[in-house]
Amino acid sequence: MPSDQPPPQPLTASEEAFVRELSRVMLALPRAVDADIVREAGLPLSEYTPLMHLSEAPGRAMRMNELAAACSISLSGMTRVVTRLEKQGWVERTKSAEDGRGWNAALTDAGLARLEQAWPAFLVSVRWHLVDHFDGQDLTHLTAALRHVATSGEGPA
Repeated sequence: MPSDQPPPQPLTASEEAFVRELSRVMLALPRAVDADIVREAGLPLSEYTPLMHLSEAPGRAMRMNELAAACSISLSGMTRVVTRLEKQGWVERTKSAEDGRGWNAALTDAGLARLEQAWPAFLVSVRWHLVDHFDGQDLTHLTAALRHVATSGEGPA
C-alpha cells in the first residue's frame, strides 16, 4: 500500500456481513446450480458454461484462451474440459484461421442440441437459487456494480 494513503478503515457491521454473505454465495451458488443440472440434465456446470459461451459466439467458435477467460478457468483446465466435450461430439477443436498458431473450440450441432436440452434445468436452478431472490430490485444497477467489481483489476497491494 502506498505510504501517502490513509490507513484502511475497519468495515462496518453491515459491510462485514455483506462481504461474508457474498463469500458464501460465491461458493454455494455454483455448487447448487451444478448439483441441479447434473441431477436434472446430466450435464455439469463445468461443461454447460463453455457450451453456453460457444453458442453465443460469432460462428459458435472461440479461441481456447478466450473461452477459458470467459469461463474463469485456466487454459489447461479449459483444454481438459474441451477434450471431454470433443469426445462426446459436442465441440470440435480447429486451428485458428487468424494466425494458424492458436486453437479454436467450435460448438457442433450436437453440442447445441445438448445445451438446449440442459437449458431448462439451468434456468430453473438459476431462478430458484438466485434471480427470484432479487424480485423487485433494480437488476440493471446491481449488474453494473457486479461488472465493476469483476473488472476492477488487482486493486491495492
